[in-house]
Amino acid sequence: MTVKALHSTGLEAAIVDYNGVLGLQPTTDMWARLANLAGWPDGHLDSFQHAFWQAREAYDAGALSDLAFWAQVLGSHPGPRLLRELRAVDTAMWTRIDARVLAILYRAHRTGLPMVLLSNAPHALSNVLDATNWRRKLMTEALYSARLGLCKPDPAIYEHALAATGSTDPTRVLFIDDRADNCHAAARLGLRTLHYIGQPADLEQHLLPTRPASVSRPAPPSPPRAAVPLAGSRSRR
Repeated sequence: MTVKALHSTGLEAAIVDYNGVLGLQPTTDMWARLANLAGWPDGHLDSFQHAFWQAREAYDAGALSDLAFWAQVLGSHPGPRLLRELRAVDTAMWTRIDARVLAILYRAHRTGLPMVLLSNAPHALSNVLDATNWRRKLMTEALYSARLGLCKPDPAIYEHALAATGSTDPTRVLFIDDRADNCHAAARLGLRTLHYIGQPADLEQHLLPTRPASVSRPAPPSPPRAAVPLAGSRSRR
């Protein structure tokens, strides 16, 4: 893709993170359901999440299969049926969308701003996201860590994303992510960044053209009124 014109915001493109920006974070109940399915002891959700995240980066980077990831989390290999259930529940809890953010991205898309999705995501989640209507309509490309073999904040992943936008000027590309470390890494490569902290108004400010302020025009002057002679005075002719 080649960028031919500058967007009215001063941008040539945007690179958008998925989870934490467009995608909603899983609820505690969702985590508890996954932990229960994994056979984790009740009341030990924190230790389950610790085991989950310890193995997640390698899984997101495509270095671990589904089986290898869950074997690391559980400490033993799950059977085929349990593995399918774990993968399905894990994937589903990352697929809820923030409707407010989605609406803003559709508005940005209608203004002609090219957008590329960049997400740390394993293969199963990547495939689900690619099949969504919003992914096909809004994003010119979608890059996932498992397919690239790289996770944010590796500098190389931003180079892939910048190339996908078609822009050769990183200062004309906005990178949006909910993690400060990812934004810092993107900024070191010259990209504009928005550390998104859940305020849709920040997205509107950065992605949507600013409407010119309306200018109030002064009312035309009233026609001169005929002088009213004061009592006891005479008008001049």
